[in-house]
Amino acid sequence: MKIKRYFAPDMRQAIRLVREEQGPDAVILSNRSVEGGVELVAAIDYDEAVLEEAMAAEERPLRSRSYTEGSTNTETQTAKRADQPIEWTQDPSIIDMRREIHELRGLLENQLAHLAYADFNRRHPCSADLIRRLDDLGLKPAHCESLISQLGDARDKDSAWDLALGHLAEQIPVTNDDILSKRGVVALVGSTGVGKTTTIAKLAARYALRHGQRNVALVTTDSYRIGAHEQLVTYGRILGVPVQVASSTEELQSAVKSLMDRRLVLIDTAGMSQRDLRLSEQFATLADAGTAVQTYLVLSATNQDAVHDEVFKAFSQTDLRGCILTKADEATSLGGLISLLVEKNLPLAYVANGQRVPEDLHPARGQELVNRAVELLARRETGTNRETLIHKFGRIAADAHL
Repeated sequence: MKIKRYFAPDMRQAIRLVREEQGPDAVILSNRSVEGGVELVAAIDYDEAVLEEAMAAEERPLRSRSYTEGSTNTETQTAKRADQPIEWTQDPSIIDMRREIHELRGLLENQLAHLAYADFNRRHPCSADLIRRLDDLGLKPAHCESLISQLGDARDKDSAWDLALGHLAEQIPVTNDDILSKRGVVALVGSTGVGKTTTIAKLAARYALRHGQRNVALVTTDSYRIGAHEQLVTYGRILGVPVQVASSTEELQSAVKSLMDRRLVLIDTAGMSQRDLRLSEQFATLADAGTAVQTYLVLSATNQDAVHDEVFKAFSQTDLRGCILTKADEATSLGGLISLLVEKNLPLAYVANGQRVPEDLHPARGQELVNRAVELLARRETGTNRETLIHKFGRIAADAHL
């Protein structure tokens, strides 16, 4: 879009100047009376998005020239006004015109997306079918695009699907059962209600079975909820492992120091919303524990993808070693979570699929997680409708080499 400001003794001469220089397709954006005549702002190659960006700016200096007939100081007037912000008109007719142009642009883009997607579906049926399946699986659009670009255009739909699933499984980062195979201090963090305490109990039970009860201990820092530590104390009593409560940084340091003879110390932190301002205090407490703490983020498979993104953003303020997925048995889709793991390169350590301790906890395997996601897809009756696919992936069709 080209915008220019014109000056003339009257509106008739200003409009004539616009027509002579920009042609009959020029759009008048604003007009106002100034000393010596009128000021008129006009544009050619009108672009609504660019215009809105310009209107939002506090100052938008534009180079322009003054057109005044019979004036001897034209260049001086132009120099004075060139750096002044444009005062956009509030003329109802101009406002209506902008709205109509915006609506027409949206309609045109929608029609072009339909045409591009239809042509893409005709020329590349395997890729189009693969896009639909990956979207039904729950993967994020950007992740679907990445897989499509890496796999190319397959000839057989089922072969393309199997190849995409295999590639997807290879992309998922895992930690290879490192918590139960190594020693150290491990803390679980996450939002309220994701199952951190139950997961701590499962890990402790598994570790006790593998290395003995004397090699594991539990610590809870949850002093916000009334009776919050009682559940973990009960688990500790059943498993025969010690449990200590630490409500401050000093108490946590003392507890960890007293348990250094144990191979593994598991810390159960307070469940907090990702928007809770006390998160910074919790991170500081773990950082000052007196020894290196390996932090794992606990994510519930029942949460929405937007919640997963927000939780990761909040808890990534600390150095995350990996994550643990809980409530996999209650999930309706796992695609969004898989996309998060791949996009953020967040290793998955374990998958919990029930409340039983310690049975319902399994080391993460990329292929098993993908298989579970496919099973959940098969249980759902309907997939993504055509309009949604066009909206999400019209750009793929438009960018494809057809």
